[in-house]
Amino acid sequence: MIWLSFGLFASFFLGAFLSLVTIINPPSAIPLFNALSLHLDDRDTELLARRASIYAFAILTVSLFAGTLILTTFGISYGALRIAGGIVVALLGHGMLFGREQRAPAPDDSQNPAFFPLALPGISGPGSIAVIIGISTEIREISGFADTAIAWIATIVAIACASLLTWFVLRSARPISNRLGRNGIEVMTRLMGFLLICIGVQFIASGIRTFVLGI
Repeated sequence: MIWLSFGLFASFFLGAFLSLVTIINPPSAIPLFNALSLHLDDRDTELLARRASIYAFAILTVSLFAGTLILTTFGISYGALRIAGGIVVALLGHGMLFGREQRAPAPDDSQNPAFFPLALPGISGPGSIAVIIGISTEIREISGFADTAIAWIATIVAIACASLLTWFVLRSARPISNRLGRNGIEVMTRLMGFLLICIGVQFIASGIRTFVLGI
């Protein structure tokens, strides 16, 4: 029983964590972060990275629990959501793979750059939100309170770890950008784009199975 519970935890944790890290692709946020922190000292730069990561964690966690409520309100089935989310993720991956950059609008002085555009949509954008909502639909199809609770906890821990990794990358953005250079970040972004296409196709296949076959 313990091994089954551990296997369920590991399955949801690794699935959510790898999907989030791939779609967030923390190094891809380095240029935007550097631009927003250009005139900040080291202390304020670290504070900006910390706040952005906390905001991203909050956005994804809310999406995890409120996503199904939104689907119910608009009458959207789980299968349709997975298919739509898979298409969104695959299109984002296609743009990353073939070099179509999506630039977030620059904030004015009255805005909070840690929330917009850094946390949303820079870190927790449409793709990562779609992935989290898709995972939430899978969790709600699990039978048994204990297994459902394990899946929820595993996914929240995965969101926390992805946010923590993002914080670490952002707080080290200046030395990382100097070491990798523009070409290094571009290579990593294209690799992540290919992996995103694979994740999107998997979501579409899962959605078709649920939407058409009802399993």
